[in-house]
Amino acid sequence: MERQRLDKWLWHARLVKARTSAAALVAGGHVRINGVRETSPGHALKAGDVVTVGLDRSVRVLKVIGFAERRGDAASARVLYVDLQGAAAGPR
Repeated sequence: MERQRLDKWLWHARLVKARTSAAALVAGGHVRINGVRETSPGHALKAGDVVTVGLDRSVRVLKVIGFAERRGDAASARVLYVDLQGAAAGPR
């Protein structure tokens, strides 16, 4: 797999509980790809894209490093991305 729909990737990465929630999040303008707001849930993500997602009262910045055929558990979801905030934040 070289590319995957944005809504599907957000769901597989376990950022949302349902794919319809992912589509609504994107359509609502809460997702940016490489710094550009994306409103199409069908936008094709590729490895290396940086996804910024506004969730509740937080913002997640993730670099796409992989795709999945199916939604798995939390451990399998974590291999789909690198959390860029976690790498830059350092110890607290």
